[in-house]
Amino acid sequence: MKPHCRATSANGYATPTTAEDVHKSDNSARGDGRLVVRNSTPSDGPAVLALNNASTPNVNALSGEQFVSIAALCGYFRVAVLDGELAGFVMAIGHGASYWSANYAWFGERYGEFLYVDRAIVAPHVRRSGIGRALYRDLREFARNQWPRITLEVNVQPPNPGSIVFHEAMGFRRVGSRIYDENEVALFELPVSAS
Repeated sequence: MKPHCRATSANGYATPTTAEDVHKSDNSARGDGRLVVRNSTPSDGPAVLALNNASTPNVNALSGEQFVSIAALCGYFRVAVLDGELAGFVMAIGHGASYWSANYAWFGERYGEFLYVDRAIVAPHVRRSGIGRALYRDLREFARNQWPRITLEVNVQPPNPGSIVFHEAMGFRRVGSRIYDENEVALFELPVSAS
């Protein structure tokens, strides 16, 4: 089992995204501000949780306790900061964690090793400005030489078509689907080549 390599400080935090930030510009975001992708810090927690909970139904809302619990499992938890404000984040959990997600378990039953994106969200006012791509480039670089693939799911019901388009454009391929309760998700994977 691979160790949960930390790209985070104290508490690391990643699923299905609200990333309708389908590519416009590779290196810039709206405005004249500078985009920084960095490790999360405990002080990012309230803003990350607020952005997460404002992004339902594309991701599930979390209590503070659930958020801290997921963050503690993350091997990768990075934030995108634009002009000093949170613009987005990705939380990912390595294979082998004791995580209760049925989608995470689906990948665990099929793949020996993977890095699972549990949540990836870009703030609505900066979508389609390259922030999602910047976060995913950073994630892919982190996974290189550590994980053979990145996995995630995206809601089909309730619909999240922007996220599906974004992930397909980033090179993810659909490898399955799950239907539960009144929901359906498409499951994706991205092979990561070693450098």
